[in-house]
Amino acid sequence: MASVEDMRIAVRCGADALGFVGPMPSGVGPLPIERVAELAAHTPPGVASVLLTSRRTAAEILEEARATGVNTVQIVDHIDPREYAGLRRIRALRFLQVVHVEDRASVALAKQYAAVAHGLLLDSGRPSLAVPELGGTGRTHDWGLSADIVRAVDVPVFLAGGLDASNAAEAIHTVKPYGLDLCSRIRTEGRLDEAKLTAFVRAMAAA
Repeated sequence: MASVEDMRIAVRCGADALGFVGPMPSGVGPLPIERVAELAAHTPPGVASVLLTSRRTAAEILEEARATGVNTVQIVDHIDPREYAGLRRIRALRFLQVVHVEDRASVALAKQYAAVAHGLLLDSGRPSLAVPELGGTGRTHDWGLSADIVRAVDVPVFLAGGLDASNAAEAIHTVKPYGLDLCSRIRTEGRLDEAKLTAFVRAMAAA
């Protein structure tokens, strides 16, 4: 979310969570932490406020979470699972670990994170690049691998990466995720497009 108006549109269309992108090496719409805090304060009751962070240590992640006042943190890089020992001490926060699904090794990685995170989000980034891609790529990935991950773990799994109204139903039927996460393909000229989001929600409902 980049504005209060974007937030209102998303909630009006039925969003259960609103994501705020903190400082990132790449991707769509990164915001200064101070702006994330301003926007997150407008999150209505019953809707999760989610900080997307690229920080890699528990101390840095918790510093950003406290500064923004969110109730959920989406960790978009492949951090050391041992960092969760520090994160999980803060019981008021929920942590979603992103797994960028590139190959079969992603299934084993997802199992490791499922043992420590509250939930997983499967995306299409490439964290190993010189300038890491950590989301907002607009690309899909191998949904067969994502379906394997859903079957292999016991925590909620969200699917992201290249989703829009044209493929929402296929994504649901193929992967059977707990929920869908989307960003770049429901935007027009960088702004949330209510028509595209409405079409997406209708496609989900018809799946």
